[in-house]
Amino acid sequence: MAPDTVLAIADTIDAEDIPEKRQHPARVTLRRLMHHRLFLLGGGLCLVIVLLAVLAPWITTVDPYKLSMRNKFKPPGTEFVFGTDNFGRSLWSRVVWGAQLSMFIGGAVVLINAVFGTAIGAAAGYFRKLDNLLMRFNDALMAFPAVLLAIAVTAVLGPSVNDVIIALGIVYTPRTARIVRASVLVLREMEYVQAAVAAGAGHWRILRRHILPNAMAPLIVQLSFLFAYAVLTEATLSFLGVGAVPPTPTWGNIMAEGRQYMIDAPWIITIPGAALMVTVLGLNLLGDGLRDVLDPRLRVQQ
Repeated sequence: MAPDTVLAIADTIDAEDIPEKRQHPARVTLRRLMHHRLFLLGGGLCLVIVLLAVLAPWITTVDPYKLSMRNKFKPPGTEFVFGTDNFGRSLWSRVVWGAQLSMFIGGAVVLINAVFGTAIGAAAGYFRKLDNLLMRFNDALMAFPAVLLAIAVTAVLGPSVNDVIIALGIVYTPRTARIVRASVLVLREMEYVQAAVAAGAGHWRILRRHILPNAMAPLIVQLSFLFAYAVLTEATLSFLGVGAVPPTPTWGNIMAEGRQYMIDAPWIITIPGAALMVTVLGLNLLGDGLRDVLDPRLRVQQ
C-alpha cells in the first residue's frame, strides 16, 4: 500500500474509532457517561433539585414559617405559585426549603457511609480475623427492615434533623460495608496486590494505593442509590412523626400535614409528593447510568 494511502486512512480515523483500551480510562468513562441517556436524564433532574436547594434563600421571597391565616388554602396561582397550606404558609417556600433539607440529609448520610462503610468493609475484607466479627454485627443490623430500624433509632435518640442523619447512617452503613468487603475480598487476591505484599508493603499502603482505588466503582454506584434511599426514608420518618420536628419544612412533614385536606386542598400533599418522586427518580436513573458504565460485567454484555 502506498504511503499516501496509509496517511489518508490515518487522517480519517476519528478518536471514537480508537480502541477504548488505548485511551485514558477516565476519558473513556466520561465519554460513556455523556452518551448514556439514563445518566443524562437522571443528572438533569438531580441538577434541578440541587439548584433549587442551593438557591432557596434567593428564589423564595416568603418565610416558610410565616403564618397567614387569611391566606390559608389558597390554590396554586399567580399570587402563590404552589398555593398555601392550612396555616396560610407559602407552599413554594416550604417545598424549596424542604429540597435543601433533603439534599443536606442525603449528602450527610452518604458521607457517613462513605467513611464508616468503607472502613468497616475494607477491614472485614482485608483482615481475616476481623471478618467474622464485623460481618455478624452487620448481619444483625441488616436483619431489620430499614424503616423499622430507623424508627427505633430515632425513638431512642429523639426526633431532630441530626438524629435522623445518625439513624440513617446506622441503618445504611452495613449495606455499604458489604459492598466494599466483597470488592476487597476479590482485589486482595489479585497478582499486583500479592506482589506488593511480597515486596514488603505495609497493610495501610496496600489498602490505600492498590485496593481501595480499584473498589471505588461499585462504591460510587452504591452511594448514588443510597442517596435516594436516604431522601425517601427521611420523608417517611417525617411523615410518621419521628423525623424532623414540625414546623420544619421537610417534604414528609408537609405531606403529613396535608393528608387530612386531600379533598379540599390536594395540592398540599401532591406537590411535595411530586418533588420527592422526581428527586428519587433522578437519583435512581443516575445510579443506573453509573452502574451500566462502571460495571465491567454489564459492559461485556453490551
